[in-house]
Amino acid sequence: MDMTHLAAVDATRAARVLDEVRSATLAGQRAPLAPRPVIGESWARMLRSGVDPERDVRARLLSPEEVRRRREASPLRHVLPVLRDGLLTVADVARHIMVVADADGRVLWREGSAPVLRRADVLGLEVGADWRESVVGTNGVGTPAVTRRPVQVFASEHFVRSHATWTCTGAPVTDPRDGRLIGVVDVSGPLDTMHPATLAWVDSVAKLAEARLRDLHQQSLERLRAVAAPVLARIDGRAVVVDRYGWTAAVTGMPYVRRLALPKTLSAGVRWLPVLGRSTLEPLAGGWLVRAADEPAPCPGRRVELDLREPRRWSVAVSGGAGTWSRELSPRHAELLYLLAVRRSGRSAAELAEEMFGDPGRTVTVRAELSRVRRYLGGLLEHRPYRFAEDVEVEVLLPDDPRGLFARAAAEVTRRRAAAEARPRTAAATTATATATAGTDPRTAAGAPVAAAPAGAPAMGVAAGPHTTAPVPEPRADGPGATRHPGSSTEP
Repeated sequence: MDMTHLAAVDATRAARVLDEVRSATLAGQRAPLAPRPVIGESWARMLRSGVDPERDVRARLLSPEEVRRRREASPLRHVLPVLRDGLLTVADVARHIMVVADADGRVLWREGSAPVLRRADVLGLEVGADWRESVVGTNGVGTPAVTRRPVQVFASEHFVRSHATWTCTGAPVTDPRDGRLIGVVDVSGPLDTMHPATLAWVDSVAKLAEARLRDLHQQSLERLRAVAAPVLARIDGRAVVVDRYGWTAAVTGMPYVRRLALPKTLSAGVRWLPVLGRSTLEPLAGGWLVRAADEPAPCPGRRVELDLREPRRWSVAVSGGAGTWSRELSPRHAELLYLLAVRRSGRSAAELAEEMFGDPGRTVTVRAELSRVRRYLGGLLEHRPYRFAEDVEVEVLLPDDPRGLFARAAAEVTRRRAAAEARPRTAAATTATATATAGTDPRTAAGAPVAAAPAGAPAMGVAAGPHTTAPVPEPRADGPGATRHPGSSTEP
């Protein structure tokens, strides 16, 4: 049964069916239909985090002063005209409202049909409200922020029962300068306003907003270029002027590089940078002047630390004899590096696409993302297959409960684990697994560091050296090289 089509032609019947699906699923019983994968994954996250499906929990509203401060600091304020033109021109006729929230799930703007706004007040969908998924359950604001893709939530697909009279469709908006989430735009309304085309509509408007942000960024680079021209004209040797995100405005004495990987915290002085090596940073209006040292750039650091402990605050740090630098990671780059870290022998583009998207055909996307990663990791990564270089020591720091790290991968592992548990295991295999995995499971130790094995070693190998010797679990639930820990999940 196509629930999207049914909801469009008979919202009442669709809501009734979804209520039966939700009740059966949450009770652990056989449901008449399986929830859509994006909804089922969200419900699983809610159950793990302890959200009460029968209780409408509301966080304290932000003060008007805090709302005003966040609005002024948010890049979303620059694209409000785009969002209004795209989503509000038919709000009264279509009986919906537009909701714009920041990356923390706080509602900063809310406009649209007056009767629907009053109904939203009853649900707690107010300016300053916290609509993170972990607070109010599956919804069109919080769930797209977690999955980083457009999501439509209809009726009892909402995890909390009191939201079942509502339909909402949200799409994430990312900052084109660094790829980080800056917020979510959502269209919400009563059940009978649901339409299958709403998802594509909201996503298209979100992409228009991102395009506007790209235009604004290009304008800022043009202004910085005008500042850079006379400065670079007086400099002998290699130098580049970049904005605070590392995007190049102008260069002299060296080939053009589109972007430099900069430290998270910038200050004037001598720093080691990928590509340039030892460099001097000087502040300019709207950016930085980076002058490379005359001596050859030293080799990059040969130790990589992938820190996944803080939700959506993932980073990579590189260190070695030449210096130390770190960089925040987008969810996609974090997942790519994690997959390479836990299989030091490497993965092909098709294997990475299968792990990340469930589709081995999405190799173009994988190669494009890895090309961006190699701009800042450089010689630390090799290809054919994609892998960390043999002499690079890699350490992965996992959160206390790593099961929700990568939503799609977690759902796939759950499915494979269920299939694996359905197959009988021999006593010999069980003994061998227990022996191979003796010691502390790094996925259940709070903040436990995980050292990846050297290239060519088995997935459960142990890294040599004086650092941590915890084994790295292979993220696939079955297949060559997989190892299961008795009584536990096979991957985060």
